[in-house]
Amino acid sequence: MRAAVFGANDGLVSNASLIIGVAGAGPDPKVIILAGVAGLLAGGFSMAAGEYISVRTQCELLEHQIELERKELEDHPARETSELAALYEAKGVPPDQARTIAASILADPEKGLVTLVKEELGLDPEGLASPFQAAGASFLSFAFGAVVPLLPYIVMRGSGAFVGTIIATAAGLLAVGATISMFTGRSPIRSALRQALIGALAAGATFLVGKLIGVSVS
Repeated sequence: MRAAVFGANDGLVSNASLIIGVAGAGPDPKVIILAGVAGLLAGGFSMAAGEYISVRTQCELLEHQIELERKELEDHPARETSELAALYEAKGVPPDQARTIAASILADPEKGLVTLVKEELGLDPEGLASPFQAAGASFLSFAFGAVVPLLPYIVMRGSGAFVGTIIATAAGLLAVGATISMFTGRSPIRSALRQALIGALAAGATFLVGKLIGVSVS
């Protein structure tokens, strides 16, 4: 949920800034819609690609560590037994009992490998994240946020669409800020207002840039 909220926040802030910035240049509304859709897709695919590479690399690293642990268990079972027993001793298990437990666990190679990886590396071989799921979730959460400032231009016309984008963006930022407070333990009102202020500054800056570019082109 936390990753989804932050992904939606990224989509909301970045696409709202893009749409408002383009609107500042005063183009045809169709151009603004095109920019918003392009921003949604480009940002979503970029987030998905980055998440896929990150999770895939992490999985490969963890898989490599697991294979190293497997080889050590095959080549030096006595040493691995001593290391596992030492870990149990550190948790308060008496030495003799710790060694008995370690030997019993490592008698089953697969069970022993899982235990060693969990105890020594702090990893769960059966709980590695899926890069495809991570990429898909990243894209969807970004797109969910990015579509908020775009919707008014899809369903409305004229200056009302711009005002609608401002209102939708502000409401989205307040909602995201309040939701983030669930993870930070801070005041929902303070988090919501802070998020709205940051988003307003970003959108305001891009609007001014769009306005300047629009004037210079005209």
